[in-house]
Amino acid sequence: MTSQKVWMDRLIQPIEKMVYRFIGPSSQKEMNGKTYALSVISFSVLGFIAVFLLMLMQGLLPMNPEGFSGTTVSLAFNTALSFVTNTNWQAYAGETTLSPFTQMMGLTAQNFVSAAVGISVLFVLLRGFMGKSQKTIGNFWQDLTKATLYILVPLSTVIAILLISQGVVQTFSGGIDYFSLETGSKGFIPLGLAASQIAIKQLGTNGGGYFGANSAFPLENPTIFSNLVENIAILLIPVALIFAFGYFVKEHKQGRTIFIVSMVLLVLALIGVMLSEYYTSPQFADVVASGNLEGKETRFGVGWSALWAVSTTAASNGSVNSMLDSFTPFGGMIPMFLMQLGEIVFGGVGSGLYGMVAFVILTVFIAGLLVGRTPEYLGKKIEPFDMKMVCLVILTPPLLTLLGTMSFVLLPSAMSQLTNSGAHGFSEILYAFSSLANNNGSAFAGLTADTTFLNTIGGIIMLLVRFIPMLAIIFLGGNLAKKKMVAVSDGTLSTTNGTFVGMLLGVIFLVGALSFLPALALGPIADFFTTR
Repeated sequence: MTSQKVWMDRLIQPIEKMVYRFIGPSSQKEMNGKTYALSVISFSVLGFIAVFLLMLMQGLLPMNPEGFSGTTVSLAFNTALSFVTNTNWQAYAGETTLSPFTQMMGLTAQNFVSAAVGISVLFVLLRGFMGKSQKTIGNFWQDLTKATLYILVPLSTVIAILLISQGVVQTFSGGIDYFSLETGSKGFIPLGLAASQIAIKQLGTNGGGYFGANSAFPLENPTIFSNLVENIAILLIPVALIFAFGYFVKEHKQGRTIFIVSMVLLVLALIGVMLSEYYTSPQFADVVASGNLEGKETRFGVGWSALWAVSTTAASNGSVNSMLDSFTPFGGMIPMFLMQLGEIVFGGVGSGLYGMVAFVILTVFIAGLLVGRTPEYLGKKIEPFDMKMVCLVILTPPLLTLLGTMSFVLLPSAMSQLTNSGAHGFSEILYAFSSLANNNGSAFAGLTADTTFLNTIGGIIMLLVRFIPMLAIIFLGGNLAKKKMVAVSDGTLSTTNGTFVGMLLGVIFLVGALSFLPALALGPIADFFTTR
């Protein structure tokens, strides 16, 4: 991303140059914040139109061995926005709804480019910190191409080969009919181009499964080794970007600070989910000896399921290897709260780190107010415009989460779309909108997802929560790049010591608690004390 030479140049540079020639002169010009933002929007609009039309016209397109017809307009609208925004919320089961052609040309392609867009926007912010009185912040088309060709494609190829070696399917063929000796009836095994989509769904923190059961399905995740590979893939790029942040700003301690905060939150969440699932709720303490195994694959058990649940909601991934609706109330609340924090604990590729940097800037601003100094971060003064952009990044997801939950609860038909009532039913609603409004895509289940209302309101939420913070980051980066560097003095707040780490953790929990504690009290906390 800094145009330094790497060992893959000889292989990839010819392809890269071909892409730039195809794009044209705009791929060679430095961009200001406005031009960069317009490029992101125009590219995303084209991606939305492509996926939307693919789903509607599926019945007329090739590579459709099961003969699936086109989807409804509302489902196509929701799914296209879901994959373009890197959310990958799925209101359908892939093996019964989409053809291999649609999954490959529409969804898998968007898995690559939506992840690359997130990485690109992160580097806009980093260039803003490093720029000195500059008006430009890079070129979107170059950032998009480099992130795809040098990072996502090579890593996905390696991961896909590892998954195929474990039995994950990768074929153009349709499914296979079989006769069951156990039941005496016919069955059907769905097949398809799963390995290639699963590799990038994990690496790009996309999470959308090729099959409806996602990574709990044996042909998506057959073995402990495939589970380990996929779990590592979920966290790999988000963690790497934190180290890249330290290298880019030429101060490794800044990356270390963010890594420590993220790792502390991840470990605390993992301990909480493990304890909840092993010791369950008070009502079941005397009857469950080996932990809560309901909804979990026996080949993974409580431990691997808990690790995946925490990883997928910390890293804005959304894939699952167990049924979150079957977790204990607190075991389900912790992944929900990780999303409600804004997907900043490692988070999505690019979007997680720029969300965390927004919290860092907020913490610096609060500290500046406490000591009466103009806040500074990485040599740049934090001024009113910067804080407005930071507030858009931090407050948009919780606002849309709560508004979306409210809109569903007020539906006259809300209860008919739930499989549970009471506190657990409310938890299913709250989790769904926490997922939609934080670019996650996972679901508690127990909620009828493929309805016109949820497809429409969910699509709008995913659109707003992706692009409002993203555009705010682009304009923040552009504004920072114009500023002069401020010399470090004895009065400059250290953003790398233990005091700042503690303060950053406090600010993150404070924003999360103030936003969601009342809703959590009505949902999983009440569920914990009333479960029978």
